[in-house]
Amino acid sequence: MAFNKTIQLLIFDGNPNGRIACELSNWNGRIYKISRGELPEFAKRSDSEHTGVYFLFGKDEDKNDTLYVGEAEKINSRIKQHLSDEIYWNDAVVVISKENMLNKAHVKYLENKFYLLAKESNRSIIVNTNTPTRSSISEFDESMLEEFISNTKLLVNTLGYKVFEDLDAEIESNQQIFSLVGARGAEAKGVLVNDGFVVFKGSTVASTVTNSISPNLLKLRNKLLENGIIDTNNSIFIEDYMFTSPSLAAAVVMGRNANGRTEWKTSDRKTINDLEEAKFANI
Repeated sequence: MAFNKTIQLLIFDGNPNGRIACELSNWNGRIYKISRGELPEFAKRSDSEHTGVYFLFGKDEDKNDTLYVGEAEKINSRIKQHLSDEIYWNDAVVVISKENMLNKAHVKYLENKFYLLAKESNRSIIVNTNTPTRSSISEFDESMLEEFISNTKLLVNTLGYKVFEDLDAEIESNQQIFSLVGARGAEAKGVLVNDGFVVFKGSTVASTVTNSISPNLLKLRNKLLENGIIDTNNSIFIEDYMFTSPSLAAAVVMGRNANGRTEWKTSDRKTINDLEEAKFANI
């Protein structure tokens, strides 16, 4: 049974793009979101050198979301070392215990678990060079840390980062399947999710693109082909893939500019627009 949660947010200096402290009622953990430029201010806090795990969020040269998962016995000192990283990052999210109760074994365990969760969700490019090793801990500590993981996922999601959310679970919970059939062999199925549209594995994209397709769409389509998300031989998605919008998904599948809110349709020919209009008609 799901319960309501009470979350406290402290926005330092009234700047939501700077530093935010985030806590959950009846939990010993605390999460900080810190922009890169605010690290010197974060360093002034007594808990900035607590033991914990951290996540670095950024974008690569192709504007893809990137994520680094790390752990440290002195959080701020370790994050400062990442200022010279080749992969640029914009924001750090830090997870600590308010009483500094986490030890090295705890955070090694958490680092490994969060790394694997991020890999499974496949929502960001993970820039760690190696898979973090998981430490051996007692059954009692494991129970405590699993609560840490659950609460951290909730708060990190609340801060706007969905990197640990299980996309497969979200797809399975969504019973409304949309289909799209277009020219040049385009035939796909997918579902709406909270932060975009997922095109299913096995969907076929158009064999060619139109001359009028926008350069950005063409670049994205070519990138999916180059990275093996779409098989170059038969133009088929080899895995489920999430786009940031239904229109972006429809355009890549159809090989042309498209409005996904009218192109994707249910088995009874209802569009996304139709379903939303019906849902909100009585508001």
